Amino acid sequence: MIGIGVIGCGYWGPNLIRNFNSQPQAKLIAISDLDEKRLNQVGLLYPDTRKTANYEDLVNDPAIDAVVVATPMSTHFKLGMAALEAGKHVFIEKPMATNSDDCRTLIAAAAARNLKLMVGHTFVYSPPVRMIKSLLDDGELGDIYYVNIARVNLGIFQKDANVIWDLAPHDVAMLNFLFGAEPVAVSATGHCYVQKELGIEDVAFVTLEYPGGRLVHIHVSWLDPKKIRTCTFVGSSKMLVYDDVSPSEKIRVYDKGVDVQPHYEGFGEFQLQYRSGDVFLPHVDTYEPLKAEAAHFLDMIQDKVVCQSDGTHGLKVVEVLEAACLSLKDDGRRIALELIG
Repeated sequence: MIGIGVIGCGYWGPNLIRNFNSQPQAKLIAISDLDEKRLNQVGLLYPDTRKTANYEDLVNDPAIDAVVVATPMSTHFKLGMAALEAGKHVFIEKPMATNSDDCRTLIAAAAARNLKLMVGHTFVYSPPVRMIKSLLDDGELGDIYYVNIARVNLGIFQKDANVIWDLAPHDVAMLNFLFGAEPVAVSATGHCYVQKELGIEDVAFVTLEYPGGRLVHIHVSWLDPKKIRTCTFVGSSKMLVYDDVSPSEKIRVYDKGVDVQPHYEGFGEFQLQYRSGDVFLPHVDTYEPLKAEAAHFLDMIQDKVVCQSDGTHGLKVVEVLEAACLSLKDDGRRIALELIG
């Protein structure tokens, strides 16, 4: 049994606690949070699990083999390093850290101690995203021209991060996984309307340039009246719409497109032929992504799998977020990325 300790019982922590507690190959040893009222509320659901307001009680407990960090992003580096230095494997929520240098330090610390480091990019383990990956790898959509993403809703406004750091990690991690590549350049524009005194942008438009001329436009906002989570993939053969809010039809594949037909009566002339065929709704599994993610982390600890959202994956996401925010402060200037590999 792998002993698990979870730091953070706030917004996302209880979901991780529930999923790690349900894993047959793990035992939830302890949970921690500075808010003792919240800690006790969550702890009522797990009477056999120790509760503590001091995270050091977890990282120093010899019964705990791995520490899960589900706290505000500004604390990820400190808590992750404390756990690694204590000899614990680490699962850390997204984004991995607030800057790429801290990410590299975490990766080096894990490697030096032969410990596992995984980042909680849940969409990598999501059934709809896995289905899209299969369709892309099979060439079902042809060459991807561009992707348009909307991740918007009203709130939740953050105090320590702008909307790019809060919402865009999901999409950058998903796209890097789907394309098996990282962007070569980033640009972004945005504005802070509500928290002007803090200078925290609540709406942003991010453009990513992936190898092969693939363009991605991401709209993130805390200021929209309706929760929207849609991704449109436009390919040379077919098009796909992924609606994560839809309860039953999360993926629709459209046999639509434009074919270029040569026109032999004149040199260099051609005709455009518009194609509008059937709509295909592939069957998508319904397992909980967090459950699959937790199982993947435990399998990684036991060397059963190669991690699909390891420290390097998390670093590359943070590099994109850094570049997007740099562009944001510089009137949308295109930022070329130096990729690691």
